[in-house]
Amino acid sequence: MSSTPVEAGPPAPVPPDLPETGEPPRRGDGPRPAIPDLLTVAAAVVFVVLAAREGWRLLDAGVNIFVFFPPLLANWAPHTGPGTPLAILVALAVVVFGPSFAARAGWVRLMFAAWGAAFAWTVSLALVDGWTAGIATRLTSDQEYLYDLPRVTGIGQMLSIFSDHILTTGQDPSQTWFWSTHVGAHPPGAFAVFIGLDQIGLSGGGAAGVVVMLVGASAAAATAVTLRALGAEDLARRALPFAVLFPGAVWVGVSADGMFAGVLAWGVALLALATVGTARARTIGYGLAGGLVLTLSIYLSYGLAIGVLFPLAVLAATRRWSIVAPALGGAAIVVAAFTLSGFWWLDGFDKVRLIYAGSIAQDRPYEYFVWANIAAVLFALGPAVVAGLRRFVTHPRAVPVGAALLITAAVLAIALADYSGMSKAEVERIWLPFGVWLVLVCGLLPHRQVRGWLVAQAVLALAVNHLLTMPW
Repeated sequence: MSSTPVEAGPPAPVPPDLPETGEPPRRGDGPRPAIPDLLTVAAAVVFVVLAAREGWRLLDAGVNIFVFFPPLLANWAPHTGPGTPLAILVALAVVVFGPSFAARAGWVRLMFAAWGAAFAWTVSLALVDGWTAGIATRLTSDQEYLYDLPRVTGIGQMLSIFSDHILTTGQDPSQTWFWSTHVGAHPPGAFAVFIGLDQIGLSGGGAAGVVVMLVGASAAAATAVTLRALGAEDLARRALPFAVLFPGAVWVGVSADGMFAGVLAWGVALLALATVGTARARTIGYGLAGGLVLTLSIYLSYGLAIGVLFPLAVLAATRRWSIVAPALGGAAIVVAAFTLSGFWWLDGFDKVRLIYAGSIAQDRPYEYFVWANIAAVLFALGPAVVAGLRRFVTHPRAVPVGAALLITAAVLAIALADYSGMSKAEVERIWLPFGVWLVLVCGLLPHRQVRGWLVAQAVLALAVNHLLTMPW
């Protein structure tokens, strides 16, 4: 963070209900939520209920949708745990102090505070299930990354054999063994992270879970850094408390998809930083790093190839074409490293498509999940994002161009992922890398309503985490 633009002082005071565009306050910008916002949230609730009812109908009809609490992959199991009081305390602290602190704190201090608060929120939610069930064993089951560690001796050896063991014995009878579900269904970059952690002494599910949450929680700061680089610092500050109390933190702690969200977000942030100023060394350095991290993200998850929409949004907003060459240089380094080590991305993707076609996905009806997926991801986004999206659609002039393009990219990414049919269910965690960018719309909510919407976000996350249990 030390190489971000020179820190400016706190932004000039802005009347609490005066939008950035200078438009006069609108009806509904008082302390009570606007009726259109409430109606939009109510419509989203009805949509979720309809998805749940249809899911239960399919289950009752004997359709094996493998979703136990439609539209979520979860089980009804009301419970509390050691994280319960911690989560409530974190939520209260962010609700009470977050908006004013975000408005006035120095930038670097704010970024570290946001990262720390988001991490505390994520960890406390995970601890509702206890240390063992909530964190330490999440990545150690027979479907997870750590299960396959005994099969490898190092990252290089793993990459040299990775493609040979993606297909199951059902698709390739010559196979004597195949990778566990999450290892084989992703490029080897994700598995390489956990091998690396094990080799530097951070062994076991507890250490791996904490690292995953640290990286995932950093997405709050990364999205803010991106907005500031694109000239939308005011919106970044207003959205930041919502990025901290992100309901999707329920799945960031602990699933590797939370880590993927953090990596993609920092790749976009680095690329945005490359557009600030005219120093050639800065452009090359940040551009190279951004291209490297963004390309690394698609070696974590095949689905993050859609994430190319975010760097394209940065380019469209800034038109700084000078960053393209160093970004492509960074990308080339990653592609060369994996390819020369024995893994070709397109070959892996083709094999995963075969696995997916023969998995539980074949029993999950596309015509249901193509809309129920949206209901599922709403649990990770929360009502404040729904209200913010309404304001984004109806008052686009209130959003700086760069931010508007990033929000649009997030919407398009989710739409493309949904239409592809490669994610039927479980999107409350799979789409976290896209969902963290939709939180930016919460910066459009009126100042005097912010704490109320933050409470709504926190209550949703607490309810989900205390009423349901998830396998990941």
